Amino acid sequence: MAITKNQIKHLTIGVCMAYAITAIVFLGYAMLITYTNVSERSLPTVVAVSTVLSVMIAGFDAARGAETRGWAWGMIAGLVYVLIMAAIMIVVLPTFSVDMRTAMVCVLGVAGGGLGGILGINMKK
Repeated sequence: MAITKNQIKHLTIGVCMAYAITAIVFLGYAMLITYTNVSERSLPTVVAVSTVLSVMIAGFDAARGAETRGWAWGMIAGLVYVLIMAAIMIVVLPTFSVDMRTAMVCVLGVAGGGLGGILGINMKK
């Protein structure tokens, strides 16, 4: 599996789009919590759903730049997204630790990227 500049470009664009979507969702949710009676109890659900949707889009775009193995490119996009998010969390939250919820979000991220990759590679045809 030779990696081309086009594949790297699509992977990078996909991950950047995923972070843009995540930022919009998180800012919107923060505004809801601040200005309405919405409880923070739904935060884990919002994080999980926005992560899966974001990495599906990243995987979709990463697979659009590939000739084959869209699922693999999607999973790579999901893994890159999750690793960057973990690095950010380690810097921002010194008390950050990996627990079951964090592990589940990671698994959902990689799986969601794979699903997006499957959709992306098949939409090319």
